[in-house]
Amino acid sequence: MVFTLPNLPYAYDALEPHIDARTMAIHHTKHHQAYVHGLNQAIAETPIASETKPEAVLLDTLMHAIGSYSMSVRNNAGGHFNHSFFWESLAPAASRQPNGPLGKALEHTFGSFDAFKQVFTTAAATRFGSGWAWLSLVPTDGCLRITSTANQDNPCMTILPLEAQGIPLLGLDVWEHAYYLLYQNSRLDYITAFWNLIHWERIEHRFAQANKVLAERKGG
Repeated sequence: MVFTLPNLPYAYDALEPHIDARTMAIHHTKHHQAYVHGLNQAIAETPIASETKPEAVLLDTLMHAIGSYSMSVRNNAGGHFNHSFFWESLAPAASRQPNGPLGKALEHTFGSFDAFKQVFTTAAATRFGSGWAWLSLVPTDGCLRITSTANQDNPCMTILPLEAQGIPLLGLDVWEHAYYLLYQNSRLDYITAFWNLIHWERIEHRFAQANKVLAERKGG
């Protein structure tokens, strides 16, 4: 198999009481595993199946060229990428907000950290049906942007409209399987709980790496 299910960087019960252990176990071993299995099946007859590049590099490359593949590849590759990204965005003992350059950028863009939270919360809460909310860095101008995408799409996919594209920094899964056991139909309660779990140090690192990519593009 080209793609594999990554281990979580914490135990299934580590995010309680905000996300329960049973939800985490089902989400990881059933839903994410299904995307990995579906992706390996979908690429079986494509050149990707014989690639030897590291999985993370291959998955990132696939995201940017997703328009060249079938809808099955798009859905399953997006599901694998998004969930891998999501697990690493969470931490059991998370800080309440970023304090480095990202924090300053959020304040500059949205006016305050609380204002950013409100815009992001609205994007997540109003995404119709299943999908994701995102904070991204816009490649064209280096500004921060909040968007939401349907199903398992993400801002890396150049098949999306330009206003939905970017380098993702933070993503929130708002599919019902991410929260229904604990929060039932109250997506807003789940979103509120999410703010207690964000691994801001990781998001700051992504922000720094994204800015390096932009600097290299400008230099080139």
